[in-house]
Amino acid sequence: MVVFSAQKIGVPIFITLNFKGGIFLRMTGAEMVVKTLEKNGVKVVFGYPGAANCPIIDKLSFSSIKHILTRNEQGAAHMASGYARVTKQAGVCTATSGPGATNLITGIATAYMDSIPMVALTGQVATKLIGKDAFQEVDITGATLPFTKHSYLIKDGLDIPRVVNEAFHIANTGRPGPVLIDFPMDLLKKEFDYPEEDEDVNIRGYKLMGKANESQVKKVAEAIKGAKKPVILAGGGVVISDATNEFRKFVKETDIPVVSTMMGIGILPSDNPRYYGMIGSHGVKRANLLFNRADLIIVMGSRPVANVKGLEEGNKLIHIDLDPAEIGKNTQPYIPVVGDIKDVLEQLTSQISGYKTNKEWIDEAEELRQRFTHKPVCEDNGFVNPKYFLNVLSEKTNSDVYLSTEVGQNQIWCANNFNFKTPRSLLTSGGFGTMGYGLPAAIGASVAANGSKPVIAVMGDGSFQMDLPEMGTMAQWDIPVKMVLFQNHRLGMVHEHQYLLYKSNYQAVEIEGKPDFAMLAKAYGFESGIANENSEVSEAIDKMMAHDGSYLLIVNVNPFEPTGDALNEATLPKKEDK
Repeated sequence: MVVFSAQKIGVPIFITLNFKGGIFLRMTGAEMVVKTLEKNGVKVVFGYPGAANCPIIDKLSFSSIKHILTRNEQGAAHMASGYARVTKQAGVCTATSGPGATNLITGIATAYMDSIPMVALTGQVATKLIGKDAFQEVDITGATLPFTKHSYLIKDGLDIPRVVNEAFHIANTGRPGPVLIDFPMDLLKKEFDYPEEDEDVNIRGYKLMGKANESQVKKVAEAIKGAKKPVILAGGGVVISDATNEFRKFVKETDIPVVSTMMGIGILPSDNPRYYGMIGSHGVKRANLLFNRADLIIVMGSRPVANVKGLEEGNKLIHIDLDPAEIGKNTQPYIPVVGDIKDVLEQLTSQISGYKTNKEWIDEAEELRQRFTHKPVCEDNGFVNPKYFLNVLSEKTNSDVYLSTEVGQNQIWCANNFNFKTPRSLLTSGGFGTMGYGLPAAIGASVAANGSKPVIAVMGDGSFQMDLPEMGTMAQWDIPVKMVLFQNHRLGMVHEHQYLLYKSNYQAVEIEGKPDFAMLAKAYGFESGIANENSEVSEAIDKMMAHDGSYLLIVNVNPFEPTGDALNEATLPKKEDK
């Protein structure tokens, strides 16, 4: 064996010639991590340094990868999620051991519930200290086991290249999801031989789903032809599979009415004549009524909830999903189909050629649309109507933005009132409902978009205070995000919940002691504006969108503004009743 000195990513390493024919690069475990990240096309890592992951942070500085320092590890995970939603590839975040790693947990779980590809790199105490309750030791692979697609604890530094390659393969393929790799710090500092030969990823027990069973797809086609009132429920799986063109072609040819989950928003434009809105307790009434009246529900890429009335009666439900574990988990389908939505739609479109939904069903669906579609109030009444605001925002931006939301009323107002025209334009925590998601996700999306289109974060004054330190990340790295803050001085959705179910016994929902948000924005170097009346909305939006860089627009809304159809707008108190 002969060893030669060399330079690699800015630091001295060694090339080893193995007389059995192999050529290896001699490098530390941390250098292996960075080199393999580069091979997987990683451009950005979001994270926070500590002793255990500092070897990785150090070597990133000599690479082509940009490390963006966040203000909290949870923010790093959400930024990686927002980045992944825009790029369609795994976002990467890193944290140190112990509390750094546990701070990633909420972001990892959020990504898992919405099937977002992510690779989380955590530092760990030295190998000899694992299991001894050392300082900042935590079993992060065990802690995240229920909500990662897979996780690794590195025990041999020679495994690092293989494991990192596998992590990206697992995160990005099949049903996407987060993968965590835990690196003991001693293995990150130790030198190993990095083989230059690339090997194809081949993981025993992890095999990607092939084409959907043709006989099952044929059964679906026959069921549709025999139905009088079919409805498609489109979920996030249609978006994830990049089946937009196939889905829109299928709907155009068949005229089957479409409703969606929150994660399926954008798969059809909101103003498409066959789209009737989001279903669920915070959906729109026309969509829920249409769903309930259907005699055949075709669920595509969504997890049907348990105990939905009528879903198990006769041939009511067809369930198409890439993940076989979702089939029958909550509701037993009449016809199950396991396969990629894109492939299933291609098969189904060819098998159902010439079919059109009957006119009587379309007329009934349109009657529901006319009865339960109401223009939001736009007259001045002392507050801004958030639904009206979102209508205007959609028109002025031509919906050509990435819109990130927090969780609560702001999220539902956006889902039901912004005219989404494309998939992946809504970034939100649909499955986990994570407050503190919206702003960091918007930051990640802005990094990924790189100026290709504006990124807007819509927040409530409760959720904003969970992640507002990340404005420091925006300021430090010059990441532009337009921030819309719906201010009602309440935790709005819980406030509404207590109004409806707890006889207006408002407890722990009024927000006191919050900062002057305009002054806070100024402290970070950002411009801000305010809208107090509907008549001020148009000019306020124009000013925000024309501003070059980050901007905070404070929008004062009625504390009793309903989320959706639950309350009648006529019952809203006047400004003096606030």
